[in-house]
Amino acid sequence: MKTINLEKPHSHSQTLSVRAGIESDKQYGAVTPPLYLSSNYTFEDLDKPRTYDYSRSGNPTRDILGSALAELEAGFNGVVTSSGMSAVYLVTHLLDKGDLILAPHDCYGGTYRLLNSLQEKGILRVEFVDQGDPEALQAALKQNPKLVWIETPSNPLLRVVDINAICEQVGEQVLKVVDNTFLSPILQQPIKLGADLVVHSTTKYINGHSDVVGGAVIAKDEALYEQIAWWANCTGLTGSPFDSFITSRGLRTLGVRIKQHVENTQQVAEFLNKHPLVKEVFYPGLKQHPTYDIAKKQQTDFGAMLSFTLDTDKCNLRSFVNSLGYFSLAESLGGVESLICHPASMTHAAMDPEARQIAGIGDDLLRLSVGIENVEDLISDLDSAFQRCQLQVIKRQRHV
Repeated sequence: MKTINLEKPHSHSQTLSVRAGIESDKQYGAVTPPLYLSSNYTFEDLDKPRTYDYSRSGNPTRDILGSALAELEAGFNGVVTSSGMSAVYLVTHLLDKGDLILAPHDCYGGTYRLLNSLQEKGILRVEFVDQGDPEALQAALKQNPKLVWIETPSNPLLRVVDINAICEQVGEQVLKVVDNTFLSPILQQPIKLGADLVVHSTTKYINGHSDVVGGAVIAKDEALYEQIAWWANCTGLTGSPFDSFITSRGLRTLGVRIKQHVENTQQVAEFLNKHPLVKEVFYPGLKQHPTYDIAKKQQTDFGAMLSFTLDTDKCNLRSFVNSLGYFSLAESLGGVESLICHPASMTHAAMDPEARQIAGIGDDLLRLSVGIENVEDLISDLDSAFQRCQLQVIKRQRHV
């Protein structure tokens, strides 16, 4: 497993992403780039616009973020959007009416809801397939899809699929899009593995402080970038300058944050894996995880998300969640603070019960976004919650 070296980044692209516009101000020499809030810009003369004319179409603050993300992802350029879901929606504009998307059967609930709703409106077609099964994917490919949507690791079960193998299996004629939100570009670069587009909810690790909602689409080449940029301007899905400014600030600390996230998560996963009240832990960094080898091959580390199932016969789920102090019950992920989520009733509530069952998302599943707090505090918090909720079950049984 590769290590994250913050002093000597893996590549020139990571250096640029951490700087994110530092020393780009040519007017006054400001170290950090200024925030351009102006909604419009003057023309030099009739029929002579400047680089920017209207902030929906282009904005210097937003472009700094898009360029930095593209450098880090080894792409041509990036379009910054108003949210992660608007980034997903933006990509669908590259398709014609009736085109088929092959999406993961266990994708994020919001992506499932969007694609399924567009299908119900007759705008496009979608088939949800287990992309970890090469035979199932090959059978689906016979339907001539125009786009294959890849999400790895998956949300919330942390299943990892081989990006390079899927891209080769799909071929050059099909658009290959990877949602890289769960790992960030520090841990995985899908374009280098064969992807055409990379999507991020920058709300998560890119910003990292749970105070901005945003998204991004990074294209591998100029032609794809021009299409994405045109549709972003046409539909008005571009992100705000202020949100881009804050997200760029978060991006500059991405490397050091990810390092601490990953170190904490490995220890939390190992603690849960040994706990008698936990039935199963879903984390690619555990060697018994079925996709451990794939993750080790294509990622620089295993990430900071994990899920686990409680033994609800011995441990009350509601009591466990409510007993936690360091893990806040909330959706989203990737912030410096630790969060716990119940996917079936929160992030994946938009999926119908049958789809959740097929994806393996049960009512006893909990998802953790492990933050950068002291890991001993996090483990102690979990341990105390296990003890308290187990005592409640014992007391209840005594009264029966």
